[in-house]
Amino acid sequence: MLLLCAPLAVFSQGRQVTSLGTGRQVTSLDTGWRFFLGDDSAASTAAFDDAGWRLLDLPHDWSIEGAFSPKNRTGQGEGGLPAGVGWYRKHFRLHPGAGRVYVDFDGVYRCSEVWINGHDLGKRPNGYISFRYELTPWLSKDGRNVLAVRVDNSAQPDSRWYTGSGIYRNVWLETTPAAAVDHWGVFVTTPAVSKEAAKIAAAIDIRNTGDRIWATVRVELLDRDGRVVGASDGGKVLLVHGVVRSTIMLTLKKPHLWSPADPYLYRIQVTVRTGRGQADKYTVRTGIREFRFDPAKGFFLNGQSMKMLGVCLHHDEGALGAAVNIAAIRRQLRILKDMGCNAIRTSHNPPAPELLDVCDSMGLMVMDEAFDMWRKKKTKHDYSANFQEWHARDLADQVRRDRNHPSVIVWSIGNEIREQFDSSGIRLAREL
Repeated sequence: MLLLCAPLAVFSQGRQVTSLGTGRQVTSLDTGWRFFLGDDSAASTAAFDDAGWRLLDLPHDWSIEGAFSPKNRTGQGEGGLPAGVGWYRKHFRLHPGAGRVYVDFDGVYRCSEVWINGHDLGKRPNGYISFRYELTPWLSKDGRNVLAVRVDNSAQPDSRWYTGSGIYRNVWLETTPAAAVDHWGVFVTTPAVSKEAAKIAAAIDIRNTGDRIWATVRVELLDRDGRVVGASDGGKVLLVHGVVRSTIMLTLKKPHLWSPADPYLYRIQVTVRTGRGQADKYTVRTGIREFRFDPAKGFFLNGQSMKMLGVCLHHDEGALGAAVNIAAIRRQLRILKDMGCNAIRTSHNPPAPELLDVCDSMGLMVMDEAFDMWRKKKTKHDYSANFQEWHARDLADQVRRDRNHPSVIVWSIGNEIREQFDSSGIRLAREL
């Protein structure tokens, strides 16, 4: 295992947007998908007839629905369940002019390719990473749209544990105004934390897809009851076409610190206003804590010595399969906490956002792990084939998505990777 320490103190975000403001809408896209277990290249087109396909809701894991067999190429390590290729199609109505429109996938296992109205949006081989595509330029003028997703988990074996197959995490449709907080675009740190006061720095990336325009940015800190306990304005910001960063500082007196025994959460609310009125409101959950690792004395949280009593936790839910189930996640983590656990290692990949949300609210520290292998494979068709091309993008997206969770204490960039036995591991670790 190779690991890196997280920043000293950061905030939780969970699902990046947890409340909506004028101009921004986030909608679950989980219901009413058509599914076909098999391959058909014509299924990417908008006019394809999918009326005979199975109707289901996401999250979905088709492997757990199959029959156990020693003949399945997944082998014993993956439970002897079938894998293969599957297609998903989602029909939805949304007229052009609704704003900038994006689709967010929390995780698809694996080698996914996505189309909107027949236009190829891209591929993502990593089965555990969250990713986004913009739909705006290719939305249908009559408002009738079709998303098509091909999932290829046919190259087996590709893992040392059960992975599941399909769109096994949640999918979201998000619309924003032309000037809006960017995807995963808020990074909040606390340069100084004590029982008396916490200094808070919010780095806010604002994406503008329209003309140059002046905007104001305001940050408010809300307590558990929704009361504003701190606020600061960033003054005027000139938004050019692209991304502009605005950093705003505020101070909170007598902060309620986050800890496993008392996982208190605040909310950060960012408001971007332009000359045309309120453009965007963006809210994330927050938790304030300070920690350090002392080489002689160990780990300290909020100035107190603490032992990490943790477990390695894979992403599936046993007999329920890999499909994200928030009730099962809560039950699993509650049992672990009741037996004395205070820390989780996400073995051996980025977790579902919901797991980190529950760790934030329940008070479990997290080692957020990225990879089970680098260039040297552990199974015949694993991520090593994609590592060279994709690791930098995947790792950056993982950190940007998860960096504000108070539960995340350590980042791990590899689990028992085979490069650790020669000098290539040193070179690669420097790149990471």
